[in-house]
Amino acid sequence: MDKGSVALLVQLGWHNIEQSEVIQSLWGGYGELVRVSNGESSLIVKHIRLPEKNDHPRGWNTARSHNRKLRSYQVEANWYRDFAAACSSDCVVPKPIFVGEIEGELTLVMEDLKQLGFPNTLGNARPEHVDPVYIRPCLKWLAHFHAQHISHHGGGLWESGTYWHLQTRPDELAKLHDLPLKQAAEQIDDLLNRAPYQTLVHGDAKLANFCFSDARIGESDQTSDDEQLKAAAVDFQYVGRGCAMKDVALFISSAVPYEKCFERESDLLDIYFSYLNDALAKHQPHLDSELVIASWRPLFCVAWADFQRFVKGWSPEHWKINPYTESLKERALEQIKKER
Repeated sequence: MDKGSVALLVQLGWHNIEQSEVIQSLWGGYGELVRVSNGESSLIVKHIRLPEKNDHPRGWNTARSHNRKLRSYQVEANWYRDFAAACSSDCVVPKPIFVGEIEGELTLVMEDLKQLGFPNTLGNARPEHVDPVYIRPCLKWLAHFHAQHISHHGGGLWESGTYWHLQTRPDELAKLHDLPLKQAAEQIDDLLNRAPYQTLVHGDAKLANFCFSDARIGESDQTSDDEQLKAAAVDFQYVGRGCAMKDVALFISSAVPYEKCFERESDLLDIYFSYLNDALAKHQPHLDSELVIASWRPLFCVAWADFQRFVKGWSPEHWKINPYTESLKERALEQIKKER
């Protein structure tokens, strides 16, 4: 950890730093995520610095890519500074301790979710290696996050949340060889932007961005809600206004093998919307939950087609391009035709 961050921690009252552990380097070499301990407690420090060499693992080294990442870190800083503390206990996020620049470089100091009872993460586990027990708490977190933020103004965040939003991905669109999807890209984007009950979306709601409480022995994805493990979320670089189905589609793509999605899609959406019904009653009691659900559910395939547009242009051989995702794309294209 650099001297500036150490000096900042001292100013925050952390005079006896016993351990500093790099949790991970940030994507593309833009800094690092560090856990700092004083023996009794711990904090997370996210230090963003410009890399000496812009090194993208898939070769997308462009000025647009660089500027998008810089914007994403400023959005994340805005999120923690202005909005994170207001999140309810049903959608736990780290609360900010410091947000600002140290020697000209952006630094975020946050609560350590491990200290708050969320010590477990799954990293970048492939869906076929994910225990189904982790699915429900994430869907519950998303439902409450979406419900709480319906009609949020989103000031300082992305005007359209998610890292694959069409307006920020013209290079990937240009590389897309799926002509019907390419021709429908703007209509898909427009349909999602016009969706009723716009809310905040996490924007990168993959399984790796959730932290979990300890699972109980014998727990399964059918365990009652009062007994199941809990989830909290991190990494808000792409938070902004949008259709909630974008988050749901990305999460399912990261947590459920595509072969099982064919049979589990309806069940998974039922779980999410059941949580959403409860969350709306708590956070938005003036809204008719049946109308919200009826407006959002048909857009699940459209949101996935939007993500498919990005993936097929970005990495045509990616494992997330498969028979299930292609079937969703076809459903979305048929839906687009009916909207004309």
